[in-house]
Amino acid sequence: MTIEAIAVDIDGTITDEKRQICISAIEALRKAESKGIPTIIVTGNVVNYAYATEVLIGCSGGLVAENGGIVFKEGENNNAVETLVERDLVSSAEKHLKERLGDKFEKHASHDNMYRLTETVFYKTLAREELEQTLSDFENLDKIEIYDSGFALHITDKRVNKGAALKYLCERNGINMENVMAIGDSQNDEDFLRVAGYKIAVGNAEDKLKEISTYTCENNFGDGVAEAIEKFAI
Repeated sequence: MTIEAIAVDIDGTITDEKRQICISAIEALRKAESKGIPTIIVTGNVVNYAYATEVLIGCSGGLVAENGGIVFKEGENNNAVETLVERDLVSSAEKHLKERLGDKFEKHASHDNMYRLTETVFYKTLAREELEQTLSDFENLDKIEIYDSGFALHITDKRVNKGAALKYLCERNGINMENVMAIGDSQNDEDFLRVAGYKIAVGNAEDKLKEISTYTCENNFGDGVAEAIEKFAI
């Protein structure tokens, strides 16, 4: 079994239910890095949050942010963030929602939307059903996707996802997707697990993700990440 890279989600995967990072995951990822196995951060979070996570842990494989809308790797693309899709469709959906939700929009919209280049996000204080109902008459509904990360609701452009962006980043760096171990916990991780050779669901993952995985960890959150790395990568 050859692992060329580890692709890992942040929230609910290397962090716990309070979004606090698990020390066990940090230690395991650093151990893999010391063995020459780079880690790629794959997240729905904004790029600056993802980059801080990457640097603080010591990951060297680059990152995918905003559910596939952005890729970044130091030393590539003149060290600039690369957006894989324009924000037109999402901006139109955002305008549609502002007109119909009124004050509710600002009340439930994520505080980090000002940093988002390709998507818009709502806290789960707004019910997914209400979001879907409000968007039901949006003229380009078939071109956008609503992802539930377990911590927030993300409205993204269907032309991008975590899987396509991860594949793009790996191919650019000569990494065979069959030799990538992908680890996640929620709905928005399904796309990048599907393109990886080794699909890992942490113990707390959604059932649907466990169904497509080649291995489900006995442990939850970062302890599950450490379990998978020790079992398959090291």
